Amino acid sequence: MADAIELHEGNMPVFRKEDIPAKGYTYKDYYSWGEDVRFELIEGVPYMLAAPTLRHQWIAGEIFGQLREWLEGKSCRAFIAPTDVRLFHEQDESDKTVVQPDVLVVCDESKLSDGRSCRGAPDFAVEVVSEGSVKKDFVTKKDLYEKAGVREYWAIDEEEVRKYELTDGRYRQIVFTLDENLRVDVGVLPGCSINFKDIVAQTLPETMATPAQ
Repeated sequence: MADAIELHEGNMPVFRKEDIPAKGYTYKDYYSWGEDVRFELIEGVPYMLAAPTLRHQWIAGEIFGQLREWLEGKSCRAFIAPTDVRLFHEQDESDKTVVQPDVLVVCDESKLSDGRSCRGAPDFAVEVVSEGSVKKDFVTKKDLYEKAGVREYWAIDEEEVRKYELTDGRYRQIVFTLDENLRVDVGVLPGCSINFKDIVAQTLPETMATPAQ
């Protein structure tokens, strides 16, 4: 994960290591910064989120679409980033971790009651791993999701789907090779599975698949 960011444009907040309070920033601080720039707050330290690649958005969008279709008429709800998740929610807004999973499912409607965030652990979270987020998604966020009690977490890179299921407070990992024949069950949603044929087999237009030279 990159160091704490520094921003010096317009009226956007400035974050330098030496400016971060000893106890870190809280959700109350985070919410006051507005929506002009996307951040995640990890244990009191703010990190800016770079714009995702088109491949990243394609995968996240397809997974969200399948989940939304399957959940139609059911009590759980699917969301796509940017959606704030306050993993360790405190009523006085003193909690210091706010993440934005690429896709999430929430089955407890009370966690959505403030209309602006998921207050507490979602039931299911998905992160599409990019070149710059390997450590964050496979280590930092995995550990946070495990600690917070996210019942199921998937981290998807170019070759694998790593599925983490919470058992007795610890994650059990199952690894799947990513190809167009892959279908993975969502354990916390019995009967629901993600078909990767619709994600992998569809060829992206050349302008989406290849960075501009």
